[in-house]
Amino acid sequence: MKLYQGMGPNSYRVRIFMAEKGIEIPMVDVDFAKAEHRAPAFLALNSLGQIPVLELDDGTIITESVAICRYLEETQREPQLFGSDAVSRAKVEMWNRRAELVIFGTIGNVALHSDAFFRERLTQFPAFAETERQAVPKKWAWLDRELADGRPFLAGEEFSIADITAGVCAWLGDVFGMEVPDDLAHVQRWLERVRARSSFEA
Repeated sequence: MKLYQGMGPNSYRVRIFMAEKGIEIPMVDVDFAKAEHRAPAFLALNSLGQIPVLELDDGTIITESVAICRYLEETQREPQLFGSDAVSRAKVEMWNRRAELVIFGTIGNVALHSDAFFRERLTQFPAFAETERQAVPKKWAWLDRELADGRPFLAGEEFSIADITAGVCAWLGDVFGMEVPDDLAHVQRWLERVRARSSFEA
């Protein structure tokens, strides 16, 4: 089994997930600066030219970070990071999707439409990037209100993939100069708890 990965939030998500599980997989670094993601050999693994990619021993290819994490969850159940029963699994799914759509998507749009790295990937709209940048604090403020009930993690009492996703959102925001506002006490409390986990050094 091999994990093709590199710099970026989605590879980071998988590495954190693996660290939480204590799973070790040989990794192949994909260097985007050298256009290794466009090489025919890599495109044969993922036609979209994106990382991460998990190649199983039988040659099966799994792409998309959450799909890879779901596979790893099935192969090693403990600790359970997608929930342990019907209600907790639904809440983890709900909060992971919210983190992706509300926060990750907004920060990602800033990067996609302003960073030179993505110029060849899509038509950039700098004004849209600036609008999204201004919206980022509002997205975190929404999460702050949600966390005002005092629960330790996004989906409840247990750490989950949703916390990994949202924690990586905060990291990505830092990279692009969109830090979580200091005055959001509930989010800051949650973020401090999440970043203290050794897995976030993965």
